[in-house]
Amino acid sequence: MAKQKRPRDPNQLAKLITDLSTGEITEPKPEKNAAAVALGRLGGLKGGKARAANLSPEKRKAIAKKAAASRWNKKED
Repeated sequence: MAKQKRPRDPNQLAKLITDLSTGEITEPKPEKNAAAVALGRLGGLKGGKARAANLSPEKRKAIAKKAAASRWNKKED
């Protein structure tokens, strides 16, 4: 389902924004493909464990050290 375009006319756009903010109309939520959601979740659930299983202890230690150094070396702006 394609997202509905907003009006280009400033007056129509102002009316749309007013209607949305007052709750007179609501923007439709995009529908998700259930099969794609399930597939993405499946990969997300096993991704970290599968990656950790394939890494050697030395490589995991190097990644952890790099992450810790990155956390501690953040500069305040």
